[in-house]
Amino acid sequence: MSDKTYYNPEDLKKFGNITEFQESMGKKFFDWYGEVFKEGALTEREKALIALAVAHSEQCPYCIDAYTADCLKKGADEEQMMEAVHVAAAIKGGAVLVHSTQMMNQVKKLTM
Repeated sequence: MSDKTYYNPEDLKKFGNITEFQESMGKKFFDWYGEVFKEGALTEREKALIALAVAHSEQCPYCIDAYTADCLKKGADEEQMMEAVHVAAAIKGGAVLVHSTQMMNQVKKLTM
C-alpha cells in the first residue's frame, strides 16, 4: 500500500509562501490571521479547539495536522479534541438534515 496521497504533508510547511504570487493580499491575510488567534474573549486553547473542529468540518488535512499539533501544544487533551470534532460533526449533520425541509416542501408541492 502506498503512503502517497493527493495532499502532500510537506506542503503545509509552504503555507507562508502564499504571499509569493500576491504579496500585499497575503500579508493582509497573515496579519488578520494572527490577530484572530490571539487571546481575547476566548483563550488561545479554545480558539485552537474551534479551529480543529472547523478543520474537520472543512476536511482540510493540512489544517487537521496543524491544529492537532496546536491543540496539544496549548494544553488540550485527546478527549477535548475528539469532543470538538464531534461538535463539528453534529453541526454539519444537522445542517444537512435541516435542508431536507426543502426536499419535503418540494415533494409536497409536486404530489399534492
